[in-house]
Amino acid sequence: MSVRGIQNMAHMPELWRKLGWTFLLLLAYRVGIHVPMPGVNTAAMAAFFEQARGTLFGVFDMFSGGGLRHVSIFTLGVMPYISASIIMQLMQVLSPDLKRMAKEEGAAGRKKITQYTRYATVLITVIQGLGLAFMLEGMQSPNGAAMVPVPGTMFRFVTVVTVCAGTILLMWIGEQMTSRGIGNGISLIIFSGIVAGIPTALIQTYSLAGDGIPYILLPVVGALMLGVMFAVVFVERAQRRIPVHYAKRQQGRRMYGGQSTHLPLRLNTAGVIPPIFAGSLLVFPATLADLSQNPLLRNFSGWFSPSTVLYNVLYVGLIIFFCYFYTAIIFDPKDIAENLKKQGGFVPGIRPGDKTREYIDGVLTRITLWGALYISLVCLLPQFLMQYLNLPFYFGGTSVLIVVGVAMDFMSQVNSYMISRQYEGLLGKAKIKGRYGQ
Repeated sequence: MSVRGIQNMAHMPELWRKLGWTFLLLLAYRVGIHVPMPGVNTAAMAAFFEQARGTLFGVFDMFSGGGLRHVSIFTLGVMPYISASIIMQLMQVLSPDLKRMAKEEGAAGRKKITQYTRYATVLITVIQGLGLAFMLEGMQSPNGAAMVPVPGTMFRFVTVVTVCAGTILLMWIGEQMTSRGIGNGISLIIFSGIVAGIPTALIQTYSLAGDGIPYILLPVVGALMLGVMFAVVFVERAQRRIPVHYAKRQQGRRMYGGQSTHLPLRLNTAGVIPPIFAGSLLVFPATLADLSQNPLLRNFSGWFSPSTVLYNVLYVGLIIFFCYFYTAIIFDPKDIAENLKKQGGFVPGIRPGDKTREYIDGVLTRITLWGALYISLVCLLPQFLMQYLNLPFYFGGTSVLIVVGVAMDFMSQVNSYMISRQYEGLLGKAKIKGRYGQ
């Protein structure tokens, strides 16, 4: 944001109020992270997580914003809500009734789907909360201390009730942040959790450099971190611009149209949604496996460790799938082609209507593949460096992609809000001027 933009913000009290709501709700979330669940040995969990980075627990802790590490009321974070959103979006594709409700019933239909998503969130939270209780009962710290001093039915009941209340509260905080503040509340919650873990990652990287890893690697890690961030920013801003011309048309004595513009298609249209959805889905089966006392089923969760080939293959596959799936939901080439035809616009060399739709769909399909491969590469880079090159690289992958993507989206919404308010001010002055005939 430019200096002029920052100066303009001083004259927009409504924007400052929205920003205040956003940061106040984020602060409430970060305070809740440090409110522990009853019946859990928090010291034993902290000792356990000293060795958990790069494992399934480390991935889960990243999406919960440190909630699992602190065994807090927000242990599950927003992952149940994300899983419920995935299910509802899939159901809208499979169910004609839900699809009609979303498109034809307008705000009332979207409100019903949001209500169904909340119900699904509670159901998923109950299942994951029960799995969390069983998992904690079977865990021990590196020195052999039990995570749960008094296991049993009462502990499982209290755990389910606690995480349900925490997840519902967190879901409400995210919705309030979206409606009262700036940006998407759920994305900002994940963003704040990752940013809060950056100091810990820096300290751990430095400590590893002192425990057998040469200090000369620290500049290398720093250069890689900056390189990944610059690459993410560059690709996130990349566009494929389709030229669009508008034919001249006469209305009365005036001629309209005749100008040329472009249709911008982002290389990564889906944003940070694919890695978030893919990560949450891969954690969910492992949680279900922990519900059983069967050794074979409990070993099932080990297959989904981030260090396994199966996890990485499924992760890439899910990222590619959700890139296409989410792009298809938020960008409909048929609607774009119809709107261009109604407004007299056309792509040079392409006939309006179905041919334009096919052309836009083809271009979008090709660039979405490259966007999906880019996301997969960024998300797998840290695991590859740590596992095969023994580099303590904790700043890439999903975390940097989410941080950069959410930060860019947040600043874009702030700029859009400022521009809209400036236009409203200009229109207001024009009305006043016209009213008095000056």
